[in-house]
Amino acid sequence: MIEKIFDLSKSVYVRRVPQKGRGVFANIPFKAGDLIERAPTWGFDNKAANLFDCTGLLEYYFVRLDQQLKIDPPAGYIVFGLISMVNHSSNPNAQTVWTDEDSGAWASIVAIKNIKVDEEITHRYENISAYPPDIKFVE
Repeated sequence: MIEKIFDLSKSVYVRRVPQKGRGVFANIPFKAGDLIERAPTWGFDNKAANLFDCTGLLEYYFVRLDQQLKIDPPAGYIVFGLISMVNHSSNPNAQTVWTDEDSGAWASIVAIKNIKVDEEITHRYENISAYPPDIKFVE
């Protein structure tokens, strides 16, 4: 069995975390403010969100609190990249930063603390209240 699966940049890797599933880990040290990964996204509406909430996709889509769109902002985003596997923490070492471009919305995971090699990268989920009560978050 493979212990680590590397992305193309080899700056992070994915491995199983007891009681959490998969997690993203640093393969190089990151300093506060460093960009860890940047990924394109796909925004979806409330109708799709209601369907996703009944599936395992609920655990992988993002909500965005910084949106300032005036007409029908997306209900959520699918993020294409390892960011989608970054686990929640109430004391995170990274945060999601959103940018809007002609090509659409992009999500970046940025270190907010220094992160050591082999340390799990975590961020704070914005939509914890949307999760079913039987899902327990492990720190």
